[in-house]
Amino acid sequence: MTTLLPLIALASPACLGIVALLSLAQPGPRPQGLIRATGLAAYVGLAVAAVLAVLVATNGALVTPLLGVEGLGASIRLDALSVLIFSMVALLGVVILRFSRTYLDGDARQGAFLGRMALTIASVEVLVVSGNVALFVAAWIATSLSLHTLLLFYPERPAAVAAAKKKFIAARIGDACLVGAAAILYTQFGTGDLGAIFTQAAAGTGNLELEVATALIAVAALFKSAQFPTHGWLVEVMETPTPVSALLHAGILNAGPFLIMRFATVMELGTASAVFLVVGGGFTALFASVVLLTQPSVKVALGYSSAAHMGFMLLICGLGVYPAAVLHLVAHSFYKAHAFLSSGSVVEVARAAPVKVPERLRSPLRALVSFAVAAGIYFGLAVALGFTPADNPALLAVGAILVLGLTQLLAPAIDSAGTAGGMARAAGLAVVVTLAFFGLEEGARLLLIEALPVPHQPVALIIALASVVLAGFAAAIGLQVLGLRPTSRLRQRAYVATRNGLYANSIFDRVVGTYRA
Repeated sequence: MTTLLPLIALASPACLGIVALLSLAQPGPRPQGLIRATGLAAYVGLAVAAVLAVLVATNGALVTPLLGVEGLGASIRLDALSVLIFSMVALLGVVILRFSRTYLDGDARQGAFLGRMALTIASVEVLVVSGNVALFVAAWIATSLSLHTLLLFYPERPAAVAAAKKKFIAARIGDACLVGAAAILYTQFGTGDLGAIFTQAAAGTGNLELEVATALIAVAALFKSAQFPTHGWLVEVMETPTPVSALLHAGILNAGPFLIMRFATVMELGTASAVFLVVGGGFTALFASVVLLTQPSVKVALGYSSAAHMGFMLLICGLGVYPAAVLHLVAHSFYKAHAFLSSGSVVEVARAAPVKVPERLRSPLRALVSFAVAAGIYFGLAVALGFTPADNPALLAVGAILVLGLTQLLAPAIDSAGTAGGMARAAGLAVVVTLAFFGLEEGARLLLIEALPVPHQPVALIIALASVVLAGFAAAIGLQVLGLRPTSRLRQRAYVATRNGLYANSIFDRVVGTYRA
């Protein structure tokens, strides 16, 4: 009986699937019956998430019997990772579907939109709880295809069609990579059951076939999460309704990092995959973080922000610090959902509550003092709490990223004509942020200790690549802290190129023929 309990997870996607079917009969404006059904299905998801959390807490990892042949088919796997992400998706589903009810009120195809949204959320939920590579790949593809219907909700808008076309091409490349990786894993381990694959991978060693498989998984994740140079579609899908952007940026993009986390035990057997993640994710994080600062559009800036966050997560996964990546994923999801759903009010809120800040001095010495204080807070609290990030270069790299973030928090107070009280408040806030990081990271590690491998010592190549990426972050943040603006012609050209994303999106347009009929 216990082996059938995970089937409870299917109650949520099943209810959402029913909503999708009902929308075929009520595709028009204000479909009251469908609206009520959508709300009920969303709250069923929350209830299911609570039940699954109790099941895993009391029984540990649970897997249903296989429905298939020769080790391939459908099964449900519940562990701390799948339940955590399932709960996140269910909660986001409640908020986004509730918002959609008001946002699309009176739209000529409101019912169709709710149905497509429900189908997309259902696909993500099935992906998260998949226990077999066959079901995982099927849900992965279904998530992409259902999202495609949302991106084309207004097919009369040329910009929406162009962005959807680029997304479709990138997604199909990612799908092909994942299918290839799944085929190799099945051949190597003789089964499609994820639990059996993870057990064998943890006890085995790598070979050329597994090196190829892990590399393909990494490439699939990079394509799924809109990493450079295929990021352009992500900042061009704003022609879709805002709830689609919220679901895309808060949920579906995360499928890339989740793929790496789900197959983390297997990823430990490859080196090329870590290189791809550190280089691809790290460069995208740096590139998108710089470009977003030049964007005048709130939603476009949020799009580049999402690409940067995905890059950070993939970078951290490449370093093997999976609990920190999971923590980042959950935090980013809720932050980005709120950011998009409230984006329409950002300008009004900013005008209604202007914040006066002291004039910046733009002193290199004070910028260095800000960095020193940030490093002192981080390492001081690490020692006081018993953490030793210096013993593990991967954890040290994650800590360095936090220090750079704290520098940005402290610099406006230290590098200004403000008061000592303002500096003290900034330092206090930096302490709170650092304590929250250590507490949440340790909580994530303990929660996911059985679902994710323990952070390991990266090879020298990965350490070197991560150091280069961190140097780039430090340079970019230093320029931002000092507030340097383009004055010379060369700097102005660099600014224009940055604002246009180094023209990578235009080149991608030409390669795939975005605007050809």
